[in-house]
Amino acid sequence: MGSQEYASTRAATTYNAASDHYDDPANSFWDRFGRRTVERLVLSPDSRVLDVCCGSGASAIPAAMAVGPDGSVLGVDLAENLLQLAKAKARNLGLTNIDFQRGDMVNLGLPDFHFDAVICVFGIFFATDMQAAVQELWRLVRPGGKLAITTWGPRFFEPVSTVFWNSVRKVRPKLYKGFNPWDRISDPDELSSILAGAGVNSAAVTLEIGTHSLRSPDDWWSMVLGSGYRGTIDELDVNEREQVRRDNLSFIRESGVTSVEANVIYAVAVKAASGS
Repeated sequence: MGSQEYASTRAATTYNAASDHYDDPANSFWDRFGRRTVERLVLSPDSRVLDVCCGSGASAIPAAMAVGPDGSVLGVDLAENLLQLAKAKARNLGLTNIDFQRGDMVNLGLPDFHFDAVICVFGIFFATDMQAAVQELWRLVRPGGKLAITTWGPRFFEPVSTVFWNSVRKVRPKLYKGFNPWDRISDPDELSSILAGAGVNSAAVTLEIGTHSLRSPDDWWSMVLGSGYRGTIDELDVNEREQVRRDNLSFIRESGVTSVEANVIYAVAVKAASGS
């Protein structure tokens, strides 16, 4: 199995498992940042939009609402369980201009210059070659269209993320940061460099500093189970998992933590009318 195939399989397994907690109220950050990405794009009615790594629809559904009945949205993700959640949401909202299908962002098989906007929220870091992945997404943007890439910024979910990884290392050292792809690109300059290397030279890259509230220590564990941390948790046995959970929740209670850092990097690029 090649490195990209392994990475895609690992991501699909992780997020299929995480689907049981993905839309827990504690994980409202998915919707918050998905919606914010769409707002920054300022989509025109009747636009054709592709949302890659769409999850359960956090950005695809706001995009479908923004483009209206004359527009269309295609959401693509590796995790079939998340796609089922997204389809149910769209049905409940009565949206008829949105479709979801399983697919890999590095090999979409879609025609050149086909979309007015291409979106990728919290997904580009799953590609082993992020520059090549950006090139693939940029290929799909029509001249005059837009590409939006959103990724996590520095200090992801600190101070509790460090506690999580230290508690994992205590029970299973080999798993320490074994699945932590979002840390590969957590600086605006890094994202700008990847975009430029892919031929996307017009990107406006913005770091937005923020937090995500914890209503209780248990919220953190719902975040763990409904996010990329799940890929590590599911490799632990029952006793190890419980030890990690206790260590995390004890830290939150004893330290009085009521929020974690949720810093996000937004990039939006407009393709020149010439198509370059």
